[in-house]
Amino acid sequence: MKPRSGFLLVLLAGLVFAAAQESESENNVAELEVETLAKPETCTVTSAMGDTLQIHYTGRLLNGKVIDSSLSRDPLVVELGKRTVISGLEQALVGVCEGQKIKATIPAHLAYGKRGYPPTIPGDSALEFEVEVISLMQQTPYQKLVNDVFPFVCLALVPTLLGLVGLYLYKKANAQPHGKKKNKDKKSKKK
Repeated sequence: MKPRSGFLLVLLAGLVFAAAQESESENNVAELEVETLAKPETCTVTSAMGDTLQIHYTGRLLNGKVIDSSLSRDPLVVELGKRTVISGLEQALVGVCEGQKIKATIPAHLAYGKRGYPPTIPGDSALEFEVEVISLMQQTPYQKLVNDVFPFVCLALVPTLLGLVGLYLYKKANAQPHGKKKNKDKKSKKK
């Protein structure tokens, strides 16, 4: 092997290693990053869990490839806390106001994780979303009651219903049929 070809192999190996490191660092986003791109001058109401937002978004892989966009459709309706979008995007939408534009860089574990969303999103892919909040509807007191209290009421009803079914079955198993008992009594009296 000539010294010149050895140098080319080392150079090629270095380039491959650098490219691998670059692509690995692209997807190695550790935590959610939210950047405000535009914010209205007056922002008196910010979103909280339970609120409903209408948003337009464009989602990309970190290499710039667009994976989805709502710009050609109606705005997406997101009720915060209902897990209608990936958890990283939901977290990024807490504390925004109507008319605000944000850019959220979402790590893989808050997006689609190790499995990805084949064929569009490879496993362990960090994502970037540009979002515009079209409208914000705050949660009403009734909605808050339903969202906060109703799950606990349902959790309490399950053991209660199971207990009632068990009691019914227990009583049914221990109750003797009336007709058979009388027949036995009549037969024993005839003897």
